[in-house]
Amino acid sequence: MKPEPSILVIFGATGDLTRRKLFPALYNLWREGHLPQDFAVVCVGRRDISQTELHQDITSAVQKFSRSNDLKQGDLSDFLQRLSYYQLEFRDCEGYGGLKAYLDRVDTICHTRGNRVFFLAVAPAYFSIISHKLENHGMTTNQGAWQRLVVEKPFGQDLASATSLNSDVRRIFSEENIYRIDHYLGKEMAQNIMVIRFANTFFEPLWNSRYVDHVQISLAETIGVETRGSYYEQAGALRDMMQNHALQILALIAMEPPVALDTESVRDEKVKVLRSLKILENDVVRGQYEGYRQENGVSPNSQTETFVALKTTIDNFRWAGVPFYVRTGKRLPQKYAEIVISFKRLPGVLYFEKEELGPNVLVIRLQPDEGVYLQFNAKSPGTKSLIQPVSMDFCQNCRDGLNSPESYERLLYDVMWGDSTLFTRWDEVEHSWRFVEKIARWWEASHHPLPLYTPNTWGPPASAELLKADERDWLRFMAGEV
Repeated sequence: MKPEPSILVIFGATGDLTRRKLFPALYNLWREGHLPQDFAVVCVGRRDISQTELHQDITSAVQKFSRSNDLKQGDLSDFLQRLSYYQLEFRDCEGYGGLKAYLDRVDTICHTRGNRVFFLAVAPAYFSIISHKLENHGMTTNQGAWQRLVVEKPFGQDLASATSLNSDVRRIFSEENIYRIDHYLGKEMAQNIMVIRFANTFFEPLWNSRYVDHVQISLAETIGVETRGSYYEQAGALRDMMQNHALQILALIAMEPPVALDTESVRDEKVKVLRSLKILENDVVRGQYEGYRQENGVSPNSQTETFVALKTTIDNFRWAGVPFYVRTGKRLPQKYAEIVISFKRLPGVLYFEKEELGPNVLVIRLQPDEGVYLQFNAKSPGTKSLIQPVSMDFCQNCRDGLNSPESYERLLYDVMWGDSTLFTRWDEVEHSWRFVEKIARWWEASHHPLPLYTPNTWGPPASAELLKADERDWLRFMAGEV
């Protein structure tokens, strides 16, 4: 089955996100037959470009960023026929009247039945502005059809601004028609977390404080802020990564089994986790990579963090006493995202006399190579009693002929279906902000200098010390340092 006919209206269509993510994702969905025949994309941007220039930009983006290695000119030409451009200054009231007329015309030609997705690939400052102008010009109330709003992170800069923004948008769109994107939730292995937990007998019974020693979540990047210095100065690693991606992954790992696999049941359980998070001021580490203050758009006296590591606990029956260590940062030695579940060691009765055995470890890799890695202990071949760690490694995108869909493919597809399971509900956003705001207030009141760390290292020394205080270490399976 395919989604209903619709128009996807992309605001910010000439921006980097659209070029790198949205155009390739839409092309792949079209090429693989997941989109309806009656479908159109209206690209809205401030630049003055022709249809020919738009199609050239799209072709270049698809060729460079699509996961498909065998682009076919026929598929691409057919896809391009469904994309058109409309120039608009986002604050210009009169321009929205013209946009409405243009969408009505496309709707008639393409038989899209008045169904529309408004994707705001723009700076958060425009979310309320565009939403209100869409409402004022009658584009949010097509009778007998649906209108959905998609917004990118960050949703606000703090709890107050997020609450204000949510109130503005909710006056126009209902909660069920607001899709707050967290693209990490669209990753194949992130979607697989619940399957690994709730579809396998040998995992779920062990997924609790009786058997789990601790959990680590690492979201590491090798790049710096590049051209995003001005944005990053306002966000930092805490707001840019921890508030959304990291806490969403933590919630999926720690949530209770939902009563059903429907949207609201899954979200209800994630919210319970976010509400139960506890943290102490001394259990947070921040740092800034050397050279950050020389980046374009960055203050020479910047106190913005580019690295965060923390220890948090979950105040509920399942996870009592189990620490969750989370870190994220820029200019680190390797780009990867993984979750490490380290299980408790067995009592030292049988095989611990000569040497201490390593823990059993389950690793869920989100990127770059999606998969699951399980480490356990076994006898070394040809020896009497030498025990060594061995592993089973499932690499999902290493399988012959398998090219996993990109996260935006799944997310765009779900929006068209009206499935918001992989998007964040307002109360998830609210409780995530409550958690990180507590940390931000501690930093604002702190008189300690912001630690610097050398690029291509794993952050400031205090990050390692955070775990060493608990007689643990960061486990870097993707980096080959276990």
